[in-house]
Amino acid sequence: MSAFVDDDANAQYNLGLKFAKGEGVPQDFAVAMSWYRKAADQGNASAQNSLGVMYAKGQGVPRDNAAAMSWCGKAAAQGHANAQFNLGFMYCNGQGVPRDYAAAVSWYRKAADQGDARAQFNLGAMYAKGQGVLRDSAVAILWFRKAADQGDANGQFNLGIIYYNGLGVPQSHVLAHMWFNLAAARFDASGKENRNKAVKNCDLVATKMTPAQLAEAQKLAREWKPKPER
Repeated sequence: MSAFVDDDANAQYNLGLKFAKGEGVPQDFAVAMSWYRKAADQGNASAQNSLGVMYAKGQGVPRDNAAAMSWCGKAAAQGHANAQFNLGFMYCNGQGVPRDYAAAVSWYRKAADQGDARAQFNLGAMYAKGQGVLRDSAVAILWFRKAADQGDANGQFNLGIIYYNGLGVPQSHVLAHMWFNLAAARFDASGKENRNKAVKNCDLVATKMTPAQLAEAQKLAREWKPKPER
């Protein structure tokens, strides 16, 4: 390997990414780990986070939640939004640390403020449930909307429920249908059950709408565009 790669943390991280994804090379988590570690030891935040994720999943190494927490913590301290989300998830679920909802909220908020849609949704969920914060439906809706506006399927699904039931907003079958429709199109293969729920809810709302309302909802969904924050 060239001296450039041996010394350059970004190049090392990118090599690790290629081996982790199998892009242009055979997928090899152990080799990916090796390159991530070289970059992480030089302080590369993306590599530190990726190393933490691989420890959490047991990819290329035995699963080790404490190591995952340590590496994600190093990246999070540098302001890495994905790592901050990962720390929030670990604290929320007691993964590698005792469950601590207040700490989870703190880390989710750091990532959410940087525009991480997953963190925005999870922060909304914690406000909705009163976990680590006082329950506040209005704040929950605000964060769900931020996530939904970026194309997060979970946020869109929740907004569909909120508008269908008029929870903290004026009831609107048009907007409920639009958000369920968008969510159904955005859940990936791992979210098949949620996608089916979104389709079912979309069909249910449609039975309560006039043809004009249904046409409006479908038009809104067609014209909708994500608004990324970062």
